[in-house]
Amino acid sequence: MPSRKSVKKNSKRTDRPVLLVADKDGNIYDDPRYGAGGMAGGDFLPLKASDLIPLPEGSRFYYISKGLPVGFAKDGSATVIDDVYPVAAFLPPGYTRTHFPAYEEVEPKPILPLWSYTAAAWYKGEFHAAAVRVAWMKKADPKLHDDAVIGPLVEEKLKQFPKNRLLKHLSKCAMFYHCFAAKNIFVGRWEAPLPSSPVCNARCIGCLSLQEGECCASQDRITFVPTPEEIAEAAVPHLQRAEDPIVSFGQGCEGEPLMQAKTLAQAVKLMRAATSRGVINLNTNGFSPDRIRTLRDAGLDSIRISINSCDREQYNQYYRPRGYSFDDVMDSIATAKKVGLFTSINYIVFPGYTDREAEVEKLKKLVSRTKIDLIQMRNFSIDPMLYMGSVTRPEGKAIGVRKLIRELKKEFPKLKIGYFNLPKKDMKR
Repeated sequence: MPSRKSVKKNSKRTDRPVLLVADKDGNIYDDPRYGAGGMAGGDFLPLKASDLIPLPEGSRFYYISKGLPVGFAKDGSATVIDDVYPVAAFLPPGYTRTHFPAYEEVEPKPILPLWSYTAAAWYKGEFHAAAVRVAWMKKADPKLHDDAVIGPLVEEKLKQFPKNRLLKHLSKCAMFYHCFAAKNIFVGRWEAPLPSSPVCNARCIGCLSLQEGECCASQDRITFVPTPEEIAEAAVPHLQRAEDPIVSFGQGCEGEPLMQAKTLAQAVKLMRAATSRGVINLNTNGFSPDRIRTLRDAGLDSIRISINSCDREQYNQYYRPRGYSFDDVMDSIATAKKVGLFTSINYIVFPGYTDREAEVEKLKKLVSRTKIDLIQMRNFSIDPMLYMGSVTRPEGKAIGVRKLIRELKKEFPKLKIGYFNLPKKDMKR
C-alpha cells in the first residue's frame, strides 16, 4: 500500500530528471542510472524538464507496492526495474497532474486507495512533480489547517449547536479525515460544505464515499438527510461573517445532492431570508435540469457539474448512471448557464484521456455551445489501472494536459481555468 516516507539516499544534483524509487521499507531515493518516466493513457514517456515543477509545499509521497517502476535508459528505451517500487506524489489543491508514475502492474490487487497519483522525479537537487499550477489560493496552505488550532473551535461550535446533526457529522470530517473544507465551517472562513444526501443515482467506479467490492472508500458517507433548519443553522452564520463565504452542497462524504432538491430548496430560501451575503453553490452530477431550475428560483448562485468526459460512452462507463442519461447532464450544463447560474464543470483530468484529440474536440464544442464560465481541472483520485481497464481510451493522439490548457485559454479568452469554486468577487464574467 502507499507510504509517506521519504529519505534521499543519493541526493545528487543532475541536469536531467532522474527516476525515483522506493525500497520495501518505504524509503525513497533517486536511481541515477535511469531517467524519470511518466505514464499517460497507458503509454510510458520520458519526463522532460519542461514537464516538471518543483514539488509544491504540502505534497506527500507514496510508493505503489503492486507495481515495478519504469525508467528510461540512456539509449531512450523504457526499462522495468526489479526489487524496488514506483514512487508517486500527492499534490495539494490547485495543481493539475500531467503524468502518472510510470510503472508496470505486477498484480491487479489490491486496488489502490482513491488518491491522485502523480509522477515525480529528482532534478537539479530537488524533488519535482509532473504537474501544472492552474490556481492558487492561500486557503489550500496546510499550515492554515492545523488540528491543534482548529480542534477547540470544533468543540466550541458543537457546544453552541448541540442538536445539529450536520455539524456533528462535519466535526468527524474535520478532525478525523482532516478535510480542509469541513474545517472552514468551524473556523468561519471561505468555502464550507453542506453534505445532505445519503443516496446517489450513479455508481461511479471511483466513488469517494461508497465502494462495492474490494476498493476502499476514502471517507464515510453521511447517513441521514439534515432538515432545512439544520442546514440553515450551520450555513447562515458562515454566510454572514466569514471571509469570502461560500457554502456548498455536494461533497465527497455524500451521494447526489439533487436527490434532496426539495430539502435543499427550502434550506436555500431560509439562508437567503437571513442574508444576501456570500455564494450558495451546488456540486452535482447534474442529472436533472428541472431540479436545477428549482434551486435557482430558491436563490442558488453557482453550480459545478462533474464529468469525466464529453463522450457518452466514456461517461457511462465511469459514472454508470441509474435513471438518468448523459444527455440529461449535457442539458443541465446548458440550462444552468441559461437561468443565470455561474456555471462550472468539474472536469476530472486523466492524463492520456482528457487531452486526447477526440476528447479535446468534444470539450471545445461543449464550451462553445454552452458558454460555461469555468473549468475546474481537478485530478482524478483513482487507481489508474482500474480506470484504464474500465473506460475506453479516446481516439487520436494525446496532445498533453499543458497544451490542452493553452488551447482552451487561446480559443476561449473569457473562459476561466481553475481548480476551486469561486467567491462572489471572482465570479465576474
